[in-house]
Amino acid sequence: MSEQTGNLTFGIIKPDAVCGGKTGAIIQRVTDGGFKVRGMKLIHMTLQEAEGFYAVHRERPFFPELTTFMSSGPCVVLTLEKDGAVKAWRDLMGATDPAKADEGTIRKEFGGSLGENAVHGSDSEENAAIEISYFFSRLEIV
Repeated sequence: MSEQTGNLTFGIIKPDAVCGGKTGAIIQRVTDGGFKVRGMKLIHMTLQEAEGFYAVHRERPFFPELTTFMSSGPCVVLTLEKDGAVKAWRDLMGATDPAKADEGTIRKEFGGSLGENAVHGSDSEENAAIEISYFFSRLEIV
């Protein structure tokens, strides 16, 4: 596996998309976008796990709604590889608000609202490393 800076990022297919039966279509979009899936798990976060993962947003007004939503059902966590992975994944995801996302992006196609927008992605290489290690051990990234 190539682990040079910039080649790995983290993504989540959120509970709204998993429960809506969109997992396969989103994974297809990921691979069609040139990403290699290096780690993938179906999980159901507890509220405490969601609060830990989103701790950076603890003081924000949307934190309780976000963590309740993220622990409301199963999601798929992903370690993705591609040159310039963080930017490439964020470009493929689209704007946080699906109504403002560009045509052809995952959030435009699969997101329902600002809060339930189908996917999550790391916003920096540093956060990608932190987020990957939150859900994956070294043995689970192939």
